[in-house]
Amino acid sequence: MAKPRYLTKSRFQLATECPAKLYYTGKPDIYPDQKMQDSFLAALAEGGYQVGELAKRYFPGGTDIKALDYEAALAQTNALLAQRDAVIYEAAVRHGNLFIRVDVLVKHEQQLQLIEVKAKSFDPTEPPPFLNKRDRKLAAGWKSYLYDVAFQKFVVQSAFPSMDVNAYLMLADKSVACPVDGLNQMFRTTKDAAGRRQVVVSPALDDLDLGQPILHRVKVDDLCEMIFKGEDSKTPPVLGFEGLVQQFSDHYARDEKLLPARRVAAVCARCEFRATADEEAAGKRSGFKECWRDALGWQDKDFDDPNVLEIWNFKKKDDLLEQRKFKLDALEQDDIGPKPDDKPGISASERQWLQVQKAATGDCSTWIDKEGLRNEMAQWRFPLHFIDFETTMVALPFNQGRRPYEAIAFQFSHHVVHADGRVEHKGDYLNTERGVFPNYEFLRALRAELSEDGGTVFRYAAHENTFLNHIYRQLLDDPADIPDRQVLVDFIRSITHATKGSPDEWVGDRDMVDLCQLVKRYYYDPLTKGSNSIKRVLPAVLERSSYLQQKYGAGIYGADGGIRSRNFADWAWIRKEKGAVVDPYKLLPKLFADASEHDLELLTEDDEIREGGAAMTAYARLQFEEISEYERDEIRRALLQYCELDTLAMVMIYEAWREMLKDALSYG
Repeated sequence: MAKPRYLTKSRFQLATECPAKLYYTGKPDIYPDQKMQDSFLAALAEGGYQVGELAKRYFPGGTDIKALDYEAALAQTNALLAQRDAVIYEAAVRHGNLFIRVDVLVKHEQQLQLIEVKAKSFDPTEPPPFLNKRDRKLAAGWKSYLYDVAFQKFVVQSAFPSMDVNAYLMLADKSVACPVDGLNQMFRTTKDAAGRRQVVVSPALDDLDLGQPILHRVKVDDLCEMIFKGEDSKTPPVLGFEGLVQQFSDHYARDEKLLPARRVAAVCARCEFRATADEEAAGKRSGFKECWRDALGWQDKDFDDPNVLEIWNFKKKDDLLEQRKFKLDALEQDDIGPKPDDKPGISASERQWLQVQKAATGDCSTWIDKEGLRNEMAQWRFPLHFIDFETTMVALPFNQGRRPYEAIAFQFSHHVVHADGRVEHKGDYLNTERGVFPNYEFLRALRAELSEDGGTVFRYAAHENTFLNHIYRQLLDDPADIPDRQVLVDFIRSITHATKGSPDEWVGDRDMVDLCQLVKRYYYDPLTKGSNSIKRVLPAVLERSSYLQQKYGAGIYGADGGIRSRNFADWAWIRKEKGAVVDPYKLLPKLFADASEHDLELLTEDDEIREGGAAMTAYARLQFEEISEYERDEIRRALLQYCELDTLAMVMIYEAWREMLKDALSYG
């Protein structure tokens, strides 16, 4: 018997992104899916599964529907709903071709409470964030969550029309302090006999642990009604919500492709249904290419040409597509509208036009503003300090008095470049002890590293400055006796500037220099394809710089090599395949031996926000998973190596620029 083709809430969400995805999903042998396949690993870093289990404890006495089979789960749920009162976890509800699993479903007589649990923060002491202030439409950051719960309410209300259904989001309450130490350690992840990950709740969890709920239930029926009536956005569905759901359901049930109203759009850039060259050679198909072929009549060769989806940080891609300007060689300067600003180097729009020009003309040469970069470098003081943090913000607090999603800084790396060109990995810090709030020890270690001199300090993007501001506020607000509080506060102020919302205003006399901003203003390499991620810029400078290739080719560590390292020995960073330099990050050992190469690559993909998904997930595994001491040691070792490479990458970029500025040839 064929498996039913139900429209579930995850498939509904997929269809709201693009209805064509309903046709591609679930067919990995035909249409590869480039999103992370391990959903547990994807949710581990932010604590999604732990939050789900904690939520159940706030509705005690419930029954967990663990059956994976549709019919078995429905039968168990319906039997419980036949009772006068019931609390059901993972309740199964079906209406026609619609099927959902509700996180928590509470029945009292003819009333049903539908609770959707999300590992997302919410502060009930502030105005609700669900609607834009300007037009009172759904805020972009909440739309997917609200559509999720609205779809569930629609299914439950349709399945049980005689009942009164109320919908809630249950969110991490940032206004509440954790009542006990070690709450996060009460929810540990392990594997069952079949190898599936699951959360195991400690039998030690008691009423004291749950006395002050750190999850907040928000009623969202009015927002669901907005969605049902099509009042939630500027462009509501023509069919109305019910008609849209029916359309999605019918096409999915028949396995027929449903084309979006806009056949090609900027959202296509985020399409996960893409096939690699190897996958296409093996006979698999790209959903993205299939859509564009059908809409535009493109041939395979058309996809080799750079298109407007590739323009860095450009907000008007849909306008260009609407004008049927698909490829970069069709654009004119007015399409981008370069607008100079009063800052040194090039503006964002000038950089976008530079990218378009080089791609459209096949110009693969590097662009560098030598004069601007020289002026910047002239202000730097040796020794130069390059730092990188690994951090997280978890839903369940580690300690009493801490709040959900407080900043946690658990690792840093620090490289130094001396005036004579010597490079050393000066120090690092890593705290992986379970249940420990590491921030103040982290800060003390960082201060010890940077207080020996007045040299310039470098970061890559805003992340380090932002997190030090978080710790600054923690120090000021912490009621505990911290003997060196003022010393630590003064240190933070010396190397940072105040961010929005800070209780004070300051710019430190050693305010960190942002290398990412220097990349944006003074340097562009077509090999990066517009990205400013350090994981794109590093391979580009290695490919271009003969100096780096010679220096880092072999024998760079130890007494003879001249570079001191804390985590590498007898290691060469320059290795080539098919004549091209291999990305150094691909040379490092896997962070998780049991994760697929596909998922690891997605986790280690980094952008200029520097979220560090791989490191966050590794830290979460060390905190929450039941793994062997050998596995823990291997993850610690890999974390140290990854973070050391992050700061060495900054050093390499600096060295490449230094040598380019010495070069008599013109890059600009």
